[in-house]
Parts: sequence; structure tokens; C-alpha cells
Amino acid sequence: MNDSSDDSWLVRPSTIRLLWRVSIVVLALTVLAQLVIKIKGYFVIDGWFGFAALFGFLACLAMVLVAKFLAVFLKRDENYYNDRIDDE
Repeated sequence: MNDSSDDSWLVRPSTIRLLWRVSIVVLALTVLAQLVIKIKGYFVIDGWFGFAALFGFLACLAMVLVAKFLAVFLKRDENYYNDRIDDE
């Protein structure tokens, strides 16, 4: 009983494709705006074309990798709380 007409508009494949395309265009326009707007960096590297986009991507990637690394140590078993209730 999985009728696709009951799905929200956000889970439709056509909407997801549209959101991806719009996001990519907006991000590309943001980077290309640096051709028109001069960025004065404090250091040499932060004045490079596309530095902010690359830095943001690498920072996001680092956060995801750190979160994956921390999950190894911080995750609990699926029945962690159920086992504690059963012991009482």
C-alpha cells in the first residue's frame, strides 16, 4: 500500500532533481560572482579565486570525517536502553 500520490512533494524524484539543479546553479553563481566582486584577502591564499568555496567544502568534509571517527567510540548498541530496563 505504497501509493506514490500520498508522498510529500519533497520526496518525489522530480522535486529532488530540481532541488539539486537549483542548488548547483546557485553555488556556481556564488563562486562566479568572485569574477565581478574583488575579494581582498588578509593573506595571499584567501584572495585566490574560489578559495571560500574550497575552504567551506574541505571544512564540511573534515566535520563529517571527525563525526564518523567519533561515532566509533560514542555509539551504543541498538538495545542499550532496553537492556538497562530489563536488568532492573
